[in-house]
Amino acid sequence: MSRIFQAGEAIQPTSLTTFIPIRIKRSGGRKVVVPASNDAAPAHDAPILTALSRAFHWQRLLDEGRVKSGTEIARREGLHHTTVNELLRLTLLSPALVRAILDGRQPKTLSLIWLKNNELPGDWETQQAWFAGFDA
Repeated sequence: MSRIFQAGEAIQPTSLTTFIPIRIKRSGGRKVVVPASNDAAPAHDAPILTALSRAFHWQRLLDEGRVKSGTEIARREGLHHTTVNELLRLTLLSPALVRAILDGRQPKTLSLIWLKNNELPGDWETQQAWFAGFDA
C-alpha cells in the first residue's frame, strides 16, 4: 500500500470559471436554451417533428388496414377530423424535405401552422423549389 506525504505548503484552490456558450430565448411563451452560435447545432422544430411522426404513424395504420379513415383515427385520438387530415398531408412531403426537417435544416420561416393551412404541391421537385424560396 502506498502512502502520500505532503512535502510542502498546501496550495490554496483557485476559482475556476466555465463558460458555456448558450442563449435563453422565448419560443411560444416558453424559455428555450439555444446554442450561442447558430452553427453549433441544428434547430429542430419540435411541433413539426411531432406532427411528422404522428402523420407517418397514422398513414401506416391506414396502409395496414387497422383503421378505415382519418375520421376513425380522430375519434381514437380525441382530435377533430380536419386536424388529422391536415397532418396526414405531411406524408406527401418529398423525402429530401422530410430528411431536412429531421436534421434540423428546414427553412427558418417554416412552421407547423403554415404546413397545416396550405396545400402542398404533389410534385417533389416543385416542393423543393417552393421551400427553397422560403428564407430567400
